Amino acid sequence: MTLVVIPARMASTRLPGKPLAEIGGRPMIAWMAEIGLKAGVGPVIAAVCEAEVAAAAEAAGARAVMTDPALPSGTDRVHAAAGIVDPDRRHDVIVNLQGDMPTFDPAALAQATALLGETPQADIATLAAASEAEEDRRNPNVVKAIIALRGKSGRALYFTRAPAPHGPGPIYRHVGLYVYRRAALDRFVQAPPSPLEKRESLEQLRALEMGMRIEVGLTEAFPKGVDSPADLEAARAALGVT
Repeated sequence: MTLVVIPARMASTRLPGKPLAEIGGRPMIAWMAEIGLKAGVGPVIAAVCEAEVAAAAEAAGARAVMTDPALPSGTDRVHAAAGIVDPDRRHDVIVNLQGDMPTFDPAALAQATALLGETPQADIATLAAASEAEEDRRNPNVVKAIIALRGKSGRALYFTRAPAPHGPGPIYRHVGLYVYRRAALDRFVQAPPSPLEKRESLEQLRALEMGMRIEVGLTEAFPKGVDSPADLEAARAALGVT
């Protein structure tokens, strides 16, 4: 059984109050709750720190769970929320659906969840979208997945902010969605940040350094996260709202 958890908190450095930022008259957390619900893979939980975010999530149809604002990352918040709502561990797959991707396609969430089920040797599943654009290749904010592809999916070898892999062909932009086997999520949050994780500022490298297998599926759409006022305007434009 799968549980979808959306970590969201107001204390964003570059966009304070991000979960309640309005997009077409609705707060961002409502858009994310709708995406989770439309995917149809399991119950949707919002892991929040503030009562107003909880109220907005519940108004959109998700269940809100209050988590400790001192938790170091969204992944830790997801783990904590799963423990609160499912202490008996009936859900053995936990989805970390980031709270700031309102253009995310619900079908892609379902795709990543199915990929984990189809890959029994994988600990985590995620997605990537191909790009031939040189600006994406050179942009350190576009995280590149280095994948041992076999058709439309493959094992992640590395993730980097550098322009990689070298040579002709596309780069694969990592989509910030993670589908964890619950035991893998337990192990992940109990481990300290790893050397490569700290060097690249990429949390998923901790899993690779721990020896976990991350399976990456290819998707057409590349939903950009909202981290700034400019990103918020871009999301509104993409969704055709104000």
